[in-house]
Amino acid sequence: MNTVQSGFVPLTRAEYDTLTKLLGELLQTQHAPVIIPGEAIIGIEAIAAGIAAPGRRFLNIVTGPYGTLFGEWLERGGAEVVELRVPFDEVVTAEAVEAAIASSQPQAISFVHAEVVTGGSNPAKSILELARRHELISVIDSVSAVGGEELPIDAWGADLVAIGAQKALGGPNGVSAVSVSPRGWAYIESNARAPRNSILSLLDLRPPGEGQAFRVPPSIPTLEARALIAALADTEAEGLDRVIRRHELAAESAAAGLQALGLEGWQRDASRRSTLTTTVRIGGEDRLRIGQPVGIVAPGDGELRGRLLRINHFGANASQESVEKAVRTLAGLLETDEAAALAAVRSVWEAAR
Repeated sequence: MNTVQSGFVPLTRAEYDTLTKLLGELLQTQHAPVIIPGEAIIGIEAIAAGIAAPGRRFLNIVTGPYGTLFGEWLERGGAEVVELRVPFDEVVTAEAVEAAIASSQPQAISFVHAEVVTGGSNPAKSILELARRHELISVIDSVSAVGGEELPIDAWGADLVAIGAQKALGGPNGVSAVSVSPRGWAYIESNARAPRNSILSLLDLRPPGEGQAFRVPPSIPTLEARALIAALADTEAEGLDRVIRRHELAAESAAAGLQALGLEGWQRDASRRSTLTTTVRIGGEDRLRIGQPVGIVAPGDGELRGRLLRINHFGANASQESVEKAVRTLAGLLETDEAAALAAVRSVWEAAR
C-alpha cells in the first residue's frame, strides 16, 4: 500500500525546515537539531549509544531515576562510568561536581537538567561552565526543562542536549529532538561503536550541511511533527521569556500554597526546586497517599510512590487557575480550610502583575 492509498502524507521538506528552524530558535543555537522520530527517551538512549565506548570515562550525575538509566546505557556501550549520586530530595552542587571532576578525570559529563519526578533542578549553567573549563563533552537531559527554564545552548556551550515537547511546551510526545554541537558530532564520529542503520543512530538522522542532499526521514510521525510545529509557534507567539516566567510563577505560588497548608516541599533546598513540578513530602500524613492522580496532583513514581505527591504545573497548567485547583485538592485531602492557601497563591500572581 502506498502513502496515498493509506492516507499517510509524509512530512514535507518545507515542514522539516520549519521544524528545525523553530527548534533552533527555541534552543538559541545556530546548529540544526536532530529530529527524533519518537518519544524523547529514544533520543536520550541514542545519545548514550552514540558516545559510549570502551576507554571512555564519564562522570554521570544522578539526582533521579533517569540519571541512573543513562549511566546503565553508557555502561552497556562499554564506557567506564563514575557516578556522582545525591539523595533524590536534593540536587547536585557545583562544588561537588568540581570535586568529582578533579578526582575522576572524565572525558565527558552527563546530568538531568530539571527532574520532574523529584521536583529538583540541577545548576545547569554552573555545571556547563565547569565542563568547558575542563574541556569535557557535556550531555544534558533537558526533556522536561525546555520551555520552563533557561536553556541557551550555544551561550552555555552544551554539546548534546535531549529535549521533548510534552511538558512545558505543551506539545506532543511522539516526536522529539537532540541538539548536537560540532564538538558533539566529532565525539560521535570518532566512536567506532556509534550505531548506523538503527533507530538509535544520530548519524543517520543528522541534518544536512549546506549544499548536501537530504531526504526527510520517512519515519518521522507526521501528525506529531505538525503538532510540534504548532506548539513551537505558540511558544514563539507568547514569547519564551513569558513562558518561562509563567512556569516560575506557578512554582512560586504552589510553594506558597503548600506553606499555608503546613506542608513541606520534598526538595530540601527551596532555591533549587524545578519550575515544572512542585513535590510535597508526605511523611506521616497518610491522607496524602493517593493511588491515582487528582487533576494535576499525582502520586510519586517508582520508589518515590507513597513518599511524595507531585503538582504537575507545566504547559497549559502553568497558570494561577491550575495551581489553585491543586491547592484545593490538597486541602480537601487534608480536610482543612483552603482559604489561607488560596490567598497565598493569589498573592504571588498579583504581585507579578
